[in-house]
Formats: sequence, C-alpha cells, structure tokens
Amino acid sequence: MSDAFAGDAARAERHRLRMVRKKAVVDAGIAAANIDRGVLLVLTGNGKGKSSSAFGMVARMLGHGLKPAVAQFIKGRSDTGEEAFFRQHGVPWLVLGEGFTWETQNLARDIETAQRGWAQVQAFLRDPAIALVVLDELTYPLKYGWLDLATVLDDLEARPPMQHVVITGRGAPAELCEVADTVSELADLKHAYRAGVRAQKGLDL
Repeated sequence: MSDAFAGDAARAERHRLRMVRKKAVVDAGIAAANIDRGVLLVLTGNGKGKSSSAFGMVARMLGHGLKPAVAQFIKGRSDTGEEAFFRQHGVPWLVLGEGFTWETQNLARDIETAQRGWAQVQAFLRDPAIALVVLDELTYPLKYGWLDLATVLDDLEARPPMQHVVITGRGAPAELCEVADTVSELADLKHAYRAGVRAQKGLDL
C-alpha cells in the first residue's frame, strides 16, 4: 500500500468516526425535542429578508395543507408579489398600515390605524383553524408605543395551543424577545439600495 493511499484511508476513517459521533449528538437532540406546541418566532435586525423568511413559512404551511394568515403593519401598499400570490391561494391577508411614518406624517392617525389593526389581528389569534399568523412589521408600532406591549403579549400568550406566530421588523422589544421561542437577528452587511438600485419586482416587491 502506498503512503498516499494509506494517508487517504486514514483520513477517510477519521472522517467516518467524526460523523458517527456527530450523528449520535444530532440523533440525541432530535429525540429530546418531543414537544408539540405553537411556537413564537421573532425575525428582527437591520438586514434584508425578515418578511421574505416569514412568507416562506406561509408557503410551507400551504404545502402541508395548513391555514396561514398575514397581517401587515406600517406597510400600506397592496401591489406586492407575495400578497398577489398568497391571495390566489386563499390566505387571509390584512394590510393594516398607511405607509411609513415619514409618509403619513400624522401621529394620531398612525396610532389609530395600528390599534384598529390590532383589533383585527385578535380575531386571527383566537381562531384555532389558523395554524400560522404572520405579524409583519409589528415591531414598529410596539417600539413607537402605538400598541400596548402588555396587551399584545397577553393576546399572544392566550392564542390556541398549536398556533404559530411569526413577528418581523427591526428593533424588536426586549420583552417580546424574552417570551419568544426563537429569535433571529438579520445583519445588514451590504444593500443594493445604497448603491442607487431601486426596489425590483419579484425581489423586493
């Protein structure tokens, strides 16, 4: 046996043994995760992709024959590709905003719009037939104080046991992250917008 062949064989055996140990750890972790219940996810941070990730879960729900629902705060446009697509598949979709604060320039109206929107969301959070509720950009009305955080947390806690909720938006409050089951923070390393590239259909809209 050549030295090169022996070296390759030894390396392959070391790899096999590492994968055996790794599989044992992974299998043990999977076996230990045996609880079925609704999960609260928070997708926050300055990076792009928070809403897109949430909408990916909407598609996943539909693929399993489960019912999702979407409520969008802040955003006021109804011409996005995801809304058009998911409405075609019967997904309840609420557009609860009138645009970002620098567009509305009316604090009282922004507060009223957010509170009226939350009253509609409460119906989603009480419906056990809805498997997933996406609360897109909810962090903003929470951060600005337009919605009472304690009320929102109480409503989330009281939802049906198997209902999942995904909340997106920058600057998620610490209290929300504390009660969430999963929190992911997306980092902003680089963005085409800052190079003058406008939002593109199918990519951003």
